[in-house]
Amino acid sequence: MITGIEVLKFGVESREEAKTFLADFGLTATSTDIDGTDLYQTQNGCKIYLFDIMDERLPEAIEAGSTLREVTWGVEKDQDLEALKEKLAAEPKFTATENKVQCLDPNGMTIVFEKTITKEVPQARTEGINQFGNVQRVNAASPVYEKAEPVDIGHVVFFTPDLKTTQAFYIEKLGFYLSDAYTNRGAFLRCRGEGFHHDLFLLSIPNKPAGLNHVAFIVRDIHEVIGGGLSMNRQQWSTFIGPGRHPISSAYFWYVNSPLGGAFEYYTNDDYLTEEWQPREEEHRLELFTEWAIEGGLDHETRRQVKPA
Repeated sequence: MITGIEVLKFGVESREEAKTFLADFGLTATSTDIDGTDLYQTQNGCKIYLFDIMDERLPEAIEAGSTLREVTWGVEKDQDLEALKEKLAAEPKFTATENKVQCLDPNGMTIVFEKTITKEVPQARTEGINQFGNVQRVNAASPVYEKAEPVDIGHVVFFTPDLKTTQAFYIEKLGFYLSDAYTNRGAFLRCRGEGFHHDLFLLSIPNKPAGLNHVAFIVRDIHEVIGGGLSMNRQQWSTFIGPGRHPISSAYFWYVNSPLGGAFEYYTNDDYLTEEWQPREEEHRLELFTEWAIEGGLDHETRRQVKPA
């Protein structure tokens, strides 16, 4: 069984700027186990590597400039790796060892499968939100966060010029489940029958080539989404959009423009699905992307919307 995204490798034009961004974003700098790189981790042990953009150890990029170059998915058992070796043997750039399987997906992205490295994070549990008829917090105030500390890598989003082929690869070859879809425009996919709304979103826009849209990181609650976004604003990183809420997954979000390519997202509260869930198919429209959203973020001093220059 595939467990989720566990390692991301980026090729970047400015390692120093990328290092500052990741530290400000709330990831922890760790001694690297790959020479000549920088390593940052989430609370549960997911890894983000920074390589120089021209590093020959990186796979070929799917787009120009700083971007994501390789995605590693965790698996539970050795038997899962053996099954993947059989299913993926005919795919481009296929290689396999005892502990690793690698190939290209139809979008040109290098994907890797290895035994899971993540750990439980008990301190990431929060007191919950009080709602009418469902009190989860008694004699305790909701937290206020000075900055975010992402718990996990939640999902990645790619632009794809061939949605049908790429979607079929992940479902038929890798056993992903379709959670929801935009007709001829996008597919929300989860890697397990029971799990959160999506681990991968494929987005097709006319005349848009393959590329990275964003990487999303799970935080503990809506208060950490806000605290993280305000902190990034304080550090002078620009907001793409947020805070806001996605109706299609119920998640609260805040996207920050990233020097690693695309955007980085804080999010929480996405839907949890089982195999009984019936995927919805909708026409792509703005109100499905955002029930509400603030463009430009919130100013850390005034706590009001950032005003256009």
